[in-house]
Amino acid sequence: MDKYQEYFSKIRSFYEKNKRMPSYSEILKITGLKSKNAVFKIVQKLDEAGLVIKDSTGKLIPGSGFGGVRLLGYVEAGFPSPAEEELIDTMTLDEYLIRNRDATFMLKIKGDSMCEAGIMPGDMVLVERGCQAREGDIVVAEVDKAWTIKFLKKKNGMLYLQPGNAKYKPIYPKDELNIAAVVRAVVRKY
Repeated sequence: MDKYQEYFSKIRSFYEKNKRMPSYSEILKITGLKSKNAVFKIVQKLDEAGLVIKDSTGKLIPGSGFGGVRLLGYVEAGFPSPAEEELIDTMTLDEYLIRNRDATFMLKIKGDSMCEAGIMPGDMVLVERGCQAREGDIVVAEVDKAWTIKFLKKKNGMLYLQPGNAKYKPIYPKDELNIAAVVRAVVRKY
């Protein structure tokens, strides 16, 4: 598997530099191989190892072994306790956060209407389209032709949007309310 590790390393370097997976033609170029058949065989081996995956259109996406981060253990958020470092597992953030890759995307937060829910200006939210929104979920919604992110609430059988900041009022739709996606995670960089 040494030569495959070398090829995988080149593919990962391409991904880190370009923020996307290479095409088969680009893999041919970065590995120095002579035929697309050889690239196909490499991709097949890397797929079997879980390092890359082919999506429904045949394009490559990172697999579960593609840059996972070591999960070492737990840290007490209450009273301090002796720390023990033990390798529990390896996981990628995609594996942890994404349920349906094809329906998932990220949005950058602008404004402070959700700060009491822990969503601050500049944060990124990971949202999933096509799933059933339930009362209490944080949703991305189109209300009367304007887009927003709020809690989905119901009062007297009518859906409305509740900000996560007491200085803002609830939004009751005048004409229509369309739920586009449900928030699955918040990402903040320090």
